Amino acid sequence: MADRPVKVVAVHKKAYHDYFIEEKMEAGIELFGTEVKSIRKGALNLKDAWCSIDGGELFVNGMHVSPYEQGNIFNRDPYRVRRLLMHKREIMRLLGITKQQGLTLIPLQVYFKRGRVKVEIGLCRGKKLYDKREDAARRDAARAIDRTMKERTVSPHTGA
Repeated sequence: MADRPVKVVAVHKKAYHDYFIEEKMEAGIELFGTEVKSIRKGALNLKDAWCSIDGGELFVNGMHVSPYEQGNIFNRDPYRVRRLLMHKREIMRLLGITKQQGLTLIPLQVYFKRGRVKVEIGLCRGKKLYDKREDAARRDAARAIDRTMKERTVSPHTGA
């Protein structure tokens, strides 16, 4: 059986701008049927989402899953706190790291893997303003280099 491709539904782009990603891991998520149908349609927003550990369980907060149109009474609150599924020892390790080193757990992307909804969680360290400026300057410099390389590369068909 060949590996089926992973279908990415949502990516938290702002997390890559605001945080250094130290480590990434995968977790399942506890959802209701109408939420899964809504996620399949791509009606999901991770913009303000973050993870917390409470009572030995991992939760995602602030993730918006739009109500499913045909869901009527079965729809749940779009911003409800959802439980993430990981092994207990992994959760305890994350709890220790976040307490000791002051890191944050941020959901980076949501995707389908073998028909199941998965969440990629990042163990993140916040960027300071000068880090963000440095990244922007590096990105602009790379873009300028690409632009000049493209201008200097002459196609044989143009004759210039």
